[in-house]
Amino acid sequence: MTAPDLAHRPALSEEELARMPASERIRWRLVNAGCRYHANDNISAHVRDGELDELKAEVQREMHKVLQALVIDTASDHNTHDTAQRVAKMFVEEVFRGRYHPMPSVTEFPNFSRLNELMIVGPITVRSACSHHLCPILGRVWIGILPNEHSNLIGLSKYARVCEWVMSRPQIQEEAVVMLADALQERVKPDGMAIVMEADHFCMHWRGVKDNDSAMVNSVMRGAFLKDPNLRREFLSLLPKKSQER
Repeated sequence: MTAPDLAHRPALSEEELARMPASERIRWRLVNAGCRYHANDNISAHVRDGELDELKAEVQREMHKVLQALVIDTASDHNTHDTAQRVAKMFVEEVFRGRYHPMPSVTEFPNFSRLNELMIVGPITVRSACSHHLCPILGRVWIGILPNEHSNLIGLSKYARVCEWVMSRPQIQEEAVVMLADALQERVKPDGMAIVMEADHFCMHWRGVKDNDSAMVNSVMRGAFLKDPNLRREFLSLLPKKSQER
């Protein structure tokens, strides 16, 4: 059933919703709440207890159909007998986890010492997936923070946790960095924030042009980093060059 069909259906009882497949039930809530559910959106607020297990079972059934359409004999092939189950678990619990689970708890501390010097966290290893081909994106992120006396401070490990939460979704790198900046800006509230992401895209390495040497680097500069070229240069000068590390 398509989203417009769901939007025009009258209110459903809990019994009617319970008879729907988990994906249709969750989609019904999203459409009726007017929420977007693109590949890189977090939809955890509309998923109820136990529904992720239902969703995995549904994905498993559909993935089995994909394998059949690829003319793979999963019944007698011991290597692919449980592939549909493994892929369903991988998508829901691991590589797309950031869609279905809320942001991890991030403890914030007041800036009692009134720190106002540049802080850089990284490189943080990140893993994502291209929303065009669902191929892996493997990369690193550096985060620059210029706090003020009203900023909140968070532990170093929390930057990595927020990165993982944002990146564990199908997406494109340009949008992922902006989403990460938004999530951190809301919690830290610094005078300036800078993020640089450098990643290898397997949609280029593994298929298509099959270029093993290409990588993508992009950045987001906000606040003081956008206005002060000296601060921006200081941040960028402190990042190691990938070409020197290979």
